[in-house]
Amino acid sequence: ATLDLCMDGWVAAEYARRGQPGWAALSLSLLAAASAAAQACSWLWLRSDPPALRPALPVALLAALHLLQLGFFFRCLHALKVGWKVCWAKTEEEDEQRHMAFLSHDISMLRLFETFLENTPQLTLLLYVILRTNKAELSQGLGVGTAFLCVSWSLLDYHQSLRSFLQDKYELSLGSSIIYFLWNLFLICPRILVVALFALLWPYGVAVHFPLVWLAMFLWISLQGTNFMESSGPEQLYRAMVAVILYFSWFNVAQGRTLYRSIIYHGFILVDSTLLALSWLWGRAPSEEHSYLLPVVFAALPCYLLGLGLRVTYYKWLHPNMQVQQGGDEVDASGQRDGLEFRSFLEPDLVNRRMQWLAQAQFPLSQPTRLHFLNGAAAA
Repeated sequence: ATLDLCMDGWVAAEYARRGQPGWAALSLSLLAAASAAAQACSWLWLRSDPPALRPALPVALLAALHLLQLGFFFRCLHALKVGWKVCWAKTEEEDEQRHMAFLSHDISMLRLFETFLENTPQLTLLLYVILRTNKAELSQGLGVGTAFLCVSWSLLDYHQSLRSFLQDKYELSLGSSIIYFLWNLFLICPRILVVALFALLWPYGVAVHFPLVWLAMFLWISLQGTNFMESSGPEQLYRAMVAVILYFSWFNVAQGRTLYRSIIYHGFILVDSTLLALSWLWGRAPSEEHSYLLPVVFAALPCYLLGLGLRVTYYKWLHPNMQVQQGGDEVDASGQRDGLEFRSFLEPDLVNRRMQWLAQAQFPLSQPTRLHFLNGAAAA
């Protein structure tokens, strides 16, 4: 994340140095907006956390850190401090481990938000500038590479964080991690490419396209009845941020079967991206100097289909639910395998309820665990 932030600053500085203040301002504005949204979420979460899990700092100081855009950095330092105590402290080690898990889950989610709110728009802008000027500076090439890696890696890190709620036998293997990383990369690359190509001919068209698609995603999320934040106001902020993620990538926000929702989403994105690509093909001049992009555009669809194929492979054979159906789960008291078993925690206040809610949306609870959860037991 630090490397990516430095790359964004370098790219913006290069824009300004080359006499392109508009692109520099837009790049810095995207960076500032992403940081502000992530800081707002971090502050809202701190206010709703159990008192025992809040940092031992005055509320005014915590608020000042978030206003100065240092809230996420402070969270990372605080997590390092707790992690150090886990490694060396002998007393209350189990509670400290749960505290560390609580903090790491929030950091993973905040990193995902900031990555998609910052890196995906920055990456689209970078590709647009490279295509428009028909040349790539070293800073731009490095920025593109680090942005793609950060986006795909943040999704993998988020998924690994959700998996940590499951029992140890469902830990993500190296092979599963590679497949998960690749299918996200292959789905995101074509999406960003066609948006950049569309912007190349109709820069102001993106200013219309993005709000319309974002609004559709926001309404779709609202219809699914998310319950991530503590109150309705912050919940709207959460939905707005997730709608930005959905503009570029799949993100599950509701419990229940995801197959039909996933089909609807990918069908919509595939049609929308195809229309953007066809618009570029229709609007470009026959003798245009970007003719080298034709094979790249025609390769975008196979790339997207390959990503879908890898996604199907993951959910067909590597997803925990499939392991349960294939006999990998323990049989419950009734002799049936009804779903996954989540870890059990003795202290309810040491469970990250936000990430627990998302984990339950991603991995259906087994019947015994669901009953314990509904009865108010400390199941996670």
